[in-house]
Formats: sequence, structure tokens, C-alpha cells
Amino acid sequence: MRCPECHFDNPDKTRFCGNCGTQLLPSEEVPLSRTETLRVPTRELTLGSTFAGRYHVIEELGRGGMGQVYKVVDKEINEMVALKILNPEIAADEETIERFRNELKLARKISHKNICRMHDLSREGGTYYITMEYVPGEDLKRSIKRMGPLSVGKTIFIAKQICEGLVEAHQLGVVHRDLKSKNILIDRGGNARIMDFGIARSLETKGITEAGVMIGTPDYMSPEQVDGKEADGRSDIYSLGVILYEMVTGRVPFEGDNPISIALKHKTEAPPDPRDVNAQIPEHLSRMILRCMEKDKGKRYQKAEELLSELSQIEKGIPTTERVLPERKPITTREITVKFSLKKLFIPALVVIALAIIGIIIFKVIPRKEAVSIAPGKISIAVMYFENNTGDENLDHWRSALSNSLIIDLKQSKYLRVLSGERVLKILKDLKQLDAKSYSWDVLKRVAAEGGVDNILVGNYTKADDTFRIGMTIQEASTGELIGSDRVEGIGEGSIYDMVDELTKKIKERFKLSAEEIAADIDREVEDITKISPEVYRYYQLGIRFEAEYADSEKEEDFEAAVENYKKAIGLDPNYALAYWSLGNAYESHYVDTDNEEDLNLMFENYEKAHEIDPSLAEANEGLAWYYFYKQDLDNAYKYYKKALEIDPDSPAINLTAGAFLGSIGLRRQAIGYYSKSLERDPLNILTYKLIAKCYMSIGEFEQAAFRINEALEIEPDDVELHIYYATQLIMMKKYDQAGEVLAKAFEPDNPLIRHYRAWIFAAKGEKEKAREFIKGIELDPYSFIVTSIYSLLGMNDEAIRCIEEGIKKGFKDKQEYIYTYHTLRHNPFYDNLLNDPRFRDIVEKQKEEHEKRLKNWEATISS
Repeated sequence: MRCPECHFDNPDKTRFCGNCGTQLLPSEEVPLSRTETLRVPTRELTLGSTFAGRYHVIEELGRGGMGQVYKVVDKEINEMVALKILNPEIAADEETIERFRNELKLARKISHKNICRMHDLSREGGTYYITMEYVPGEDLKRSIKRMGPLSVGKTIFIAKQICEGLVEAHQLGVVHRDLKSKNILIDRGGNARIMDFGIARSLETKGITEAGVMIGTPDYMSPEQVDGKEADGRSDIYSLGVILYEMVTGRVPFEGDNPISIALKHKTEAPPDPRDVNAQIPEHLSRMILRCMEKDKGKRYQKAEELLSELSQIEKGIPTTERVLPERKPITTREITVKFSLKKLFIPALVVIALAIIGIIIFKVIPRKEAVSIAPGKISIAVMYFENNTGDENLDHWRSALSNSLIIDLKQSKYLRVLSGERVLKILKDLKQLDAKSYSWDVLKRVAAEGGVDNILVGNYTKADDTFRIGMTIQEASTGELIGSDRVEGIGEGSIYDMVDELTKKIKERFKLSAEEIAADIDREVEDITKISPEVYRYYQLGIRFEAEYADSEKEEDFEAAVENYKKAIGLDPNYALAYWSLGNAYESHYVDTDNEEDLNLMFENYEKAHEIDPSLAEANEGLAWYYFYKQDLDNAYKYYKKALEIDPDSPAINLTAGAFLGSIGLRRQAIGYYSKSLERDPLNILTYKLIAKCYMSIGEFEQAAFRINEALEIEPDDVELHIYYATQLIMMKKYDQAGEVLAKAFEPDNPLIRHYRAWIFAAKGEKEKAREFIKGIELDPYSFIVTSIYSLLGMNDEAIRCIEEGIKKGFKDKQEYIYTYHTLRHNPFYDNLLNDPRFRDIVEKQKEEHEKRLKNWEATISS
């Protein structure tokens, strides 16, 4: 029995190919009409030949009912593509070819990371062929055949990506119609890509079906497709339910002697419970799969968005260590060490908004709402961008400006927990809704779920002559229940700040705060906070947005656009201190990226100007403190941090940067206090968890560090670096096997950094030769405590001490951090082999003196 797909020779009477899992039919079961069409010769491409004058054939990828697929190099664009030669019986039907053209026009509109792009339908002589994106990997069918049932975490990881692709396609009106595990490609990063969009519908012609080519695949076919009825998005959901069933059980729900009998079972028989096959499947996942496979399509999930949301909820219920991390760009040894940048710590939106600072890809995050327990009793709310109903695009800047102004006002409250403007911006970017004029209820629910809030505020603004009207509605996110709606109005744009203050009071009333509570609540008026005109605010908002873009892209044009808009704001209002501070942040960020001394000077000039205009601005004092840190003038840095903390002692941002400053100079215990205070006011800031964990690790409290990382993982389970931090604490606690499992999920197998970690584990376990093999031939970072730990464990004291000395001498210039401080040297259990070396003891003693000197000066400054 030769497999028609991979040509593997199977034993006689085998029902499925032992190599790729394709169903095998004995010759007598092949329909007569199909046997007749196979007599038409299919054009074979010779490996190494050139087809159609431009495609150099590399290898054959597979064969199926549609034709053969080859990996080729398109010499016109010097790019690898997949090329599918259509079987002659399909290509001979002009109606089918015309359908192909029309469907591919629609399919080409789909641009999504989880869908293989379709390129074109062309003809060479009498041969029709399709070109499409080439993605190296293995189809899901083969993966299941090779590995057996997938884990729950892996199943959900793949299914969510398939759902995300379907959401995009269905919104464009494109239904797959032949979704199956063979049409899901798993790339080398373990991520899913849907193939063959736009092909199945093209076969729905009388001539082709009469030739024996069935529309869809019986193992995955929805009941309506079996009946020959029109397929829609719910048909794809049924097929995905079958794929889910196959992933968790290792087999499809229905089997039979021939394709017709299997198809009839999809129409008439209830699928067996997946838990009867695999008892390890969670009950709610089993129920979800069976709902996807309801015979009545009205009882299934009606949209892929609903199924995606359900998958996300189920994922939250499984242990963090069982979840699979999304695709990520490689992490290098250089990136694992934090290099501080105020810009990457903060994007200002009139108040400080925290951003992540590590140079790794930012992942799509769905936080656990249950984890938001650090501010008990607070009412949580997300404020969406407002809808511009004025008809004037020149007023579009108020969409985000109103949202941010309201966030600023509400965040002062003792009774409310408000999703930050940066968080709203990031979620909308992830959902591709940043520039949406309005939001569907599905989008609002996603924002609430991903932001971990209970309530959503949406608003709009209109203008009639000089009168501005702002309306807002508050809804309970889980039910959509209306909490209240209000409208305010004023004359001209200059009245908008007063209107925001009025809305804030109305919002508190809607949440049933008493008159006494509202009167006693912290509520400094927005206009007092901003002190700027609407036009200045417009340029300031644009500067914020471009600075946020630069934080992600590091593109020079985004940096220049941020600087240009901040300067325009300053040009209109030369006394606007916060704009100078923001401009200083932009230059500071650029300095960290370029190491250009001119950027450092411009950073100082703008911070100093902000301080000159308003010495009571906490952010200006904090900016100057960080500048003096860069200059290694710690006495001045202490002085300005003391002032910033005196001005705004409860600011989560000021406390975060104070902790970052103290941690960077080795005062780790003192840093923990400021990080803890920051987390009290901003419990969702993942960066703070990473930094406080780093401090706990430095002082030898590894279990406390692991606890903090686990807290963060409850909020952002897909953050790659959190898993690396967690693995590090496990190694410190000598839980080597558990650490290895976590690292395997965090890294690609060939990433150089995982070789460092594996060498570290082997060395710690006493398997020194294996450790040496792992570090052979790779570049070792002398500033990495992992590297010096490995050297110490291997008895390579000279190498370890040389790296430590180099880190002390040069580390600050390269990393903006004192690398080998007293705590780091004293509490690393893997430096035990160095303890008897007089050189190491001398280093530790000198760093202890530096530590005590810095601590004494800091305590003297802060208490004076």
C-alpha cells in the first residue's frame, strides 16, 4: 500500500500511512470516476530544473487530490515559495479555474501571522499552478502521528492560533471549507499556520463533483457539508472541533470502512466524549470540543472570537508550567542583562506610565483577572478611546487625549483602579483596533479580559458651532449590563479639561460613592495637572505616541517624530515643564541605544530646563537623578532622588525608578522597599516583579524571588523572560530537572543562551565534561554571573576572577549597572569554589567597602 501523499510503502491492508497518517484506500474502494481521472498524466517537475522560466525546483513537498507541491526558489525575487501543480482533471475545467481566480483574490486579502499567504494562479503551457508562501515545518497530522496526543497546553496554544487566523479570515468573508490537521502547518517555532485558504470553494462545481472529487475531507466534514449545503464560518468551527479532538486523543472522532461511511457518521452520530479516550483532558475542554461539533450549527460557537475567548479562559485554569509560550525572537546573552532606559521604563501621558525595558518581543498578553488582588475593594475600569462624532478629522487627537485625561483624573481616586493609558494603547495595538473609529462589544470584552478589569467606559464627542459635548457610557464587562451614562458640555476646546473633571465626579456617582467619599477623595483638577492649552496638548500627545512606537520599533524616524512633536509643544508653550522632561526622556532613550554623548547632553539640558521651570515637578528631579547616575555622580543622584520622593512619595513610577537606581548601585535590600511600594499602587507592572525578584536573588532569598516571579506569571503567563527568571531561581534552589523543563519551553533548541544554562546545570550537578561541551565554541559574556558561576563550578578560577574583575572595571559603561556588587558576590552559592582564593576574597572585601560607603551616603541623604 503506497501512500499517495508521501509515497511511503506500507504493509498490505494498512488503513493509515505509518509515515504521515494519510488514510489509505484499497484499489477496489477507489470510486470508478476517480480511477478514470487518474489516467490523465500529471506534469512532474524534475528536481534542480527551472519551471515557468523563474522557479528553481528544490524538492517535492507532497501530493494530494489537488496535485503536487514543490519547494522552489522564485528567481525573480530570490525568495523561497511553495508551488502547487494542479492535477489535469481540475485544470481542465474552465469554470473551476475561474473560481480559483476569484477565490484567490479574496484569500490574498488575508494577512495574518497564522495563515500561509496565497500568491497567484498562473499557467505555463497547459499546466496551471498556484504559488504560495513557503513555511518550513510539519503538518499537524504528521505531528500527531509522530508524537501521539498533544498536551493540553500545546493543544490550546495551537488552537488559539488557528482561531486567530479564522477570526481574520471570517471578518473578510472568507471561509476555509476544508479545515483539517493536514492543512495546519506547524513551523519550526512550534506555531500554527493555516494553509489552502481559497481552494476548497473553487471545487464546488457540478463537473468536478461528478468526477469524484469530494468537497471537504470526510474525517473533518460538518453535517451541512455532508448534505451539500452552503458552508459558513460555523462549518470551519466544526472542523476545528474535530482537529481539537484529534490533538487531545490522537485520533479523529469517527472512523469507517470508506469515506462515505465516515461522512454519514458526522451527520447522524454523536461524537464520543474525548475523556473516554483520554481521561487526562479537563472536563471544560471536553465540553468545548463537543460544542464545536454540535450537529445543529446554531448550537455551536457562532464566531471564532467566541471560541478564542473560551480557549483563553480554559488556558488560565491550567498550571503556568503547562502552558506553551508563543513564538519569540531569539534572546541573546546580552539581552538577558537589564540595561536601563527611562524611555523604556516610562512613556509619559501627563503622568508616568510604565513600559517594559528588555529587548525581547512583546507578546500578546491575556492577564488573569483573578490575579489582580493587590488592591482589594477597588472598582476596576478601562477607559476606551473616544469616538469622534464631529465630522472634523482635525479633532481626532481628542480621541486618545480625552481617554488619557480621564485616566489621569480617575487614577487619583482611592476607590478606583484604572487601566493605564499605556496598557489600553498596547491592547488596542495587539487587537489591531488602535485606529478603529468605534468598538464592537467583542473588542470591549477582550480589552476588559486582557486588562483584568470589571468595567468598560466608552465615550464620544460632538461639536455644534462652539459647543462641545462629551458623552460616556459605563458597562459591566462580563454581562454588558448598563451601569450608567452621562453627558457634559462646554464652550470651545478650552473647556474640555473642566468637562473631564465634571465627568470624573459623575463616574464616581455612578459607582455609588457617597457625597462624603467623593468630597474626601483625591481629585486634583486635570487642568491644574496639565497646565497646557489644547493645541499644546495635541502635540504632546503625538510625542507620546511616537515615543511609544520608538520603544517598540527603535526606528530612527519614530524617535525623530517624537522629538519634533515635543519641540512643537514647547514652541507653543516654552514654560511647559513636563514637555521638557518628556523630551529629555526621548534623548535618554536614544543615548542608551546609540551611546552618543550628544544625546546625554541634550537629556541633561531638557531635564534641567524642566527643573528650572518647576522645581516641584517630581519627574524633573527624578530625571536629573538618573542623569547623575549615568555620570557616576552618586551624591547628586541621591540628592535629586530624595527630592523626587519627597514631592511624590506614593508615585508608583518614582518608587520604581528609585528602586531601579538603588538596585543598579548594589543597594538591593533598600531597592526592594521601593519596588514593594510601587507594586502597591501599580500591581500589574511586570517589570517591577522582574526587578524585585532580581534583588531577592542577589541577597540570597531565592524562594522569595521565585514567589515574585510566579505572581507575575499569573498576570502574564506568556512572558518569555519571566520563565527564564523562574528557571534561574530554580537553579539557585538546586531544582535542576524542573529548571530544565522550564528552559525548554522558553528557548529555541539552538539558542546560544540555553547552552549557557545547560552548561550551568551540568556543572552544578558535577557533570563537568558535559558542561565543557556545551560552552565549547560559543561566545561567553564576561559580565554574566552565569558564566562566572560555570567557571567557578568547573574549577576555572583564573577565568572566573578575570571576568569578575573585567565586569567591575568596565561593566557600568556597557550595561549602565554595577555588575558584581557585594551582595552578588557574597550570596551566589556557585562561587563556593572561589572562597579560598585570596584574589576573590580581596575583590569581595573591596566591594563590601563600596557597598557600605554607598549605603551610608544614601541613608545620610534620605534622612537629612
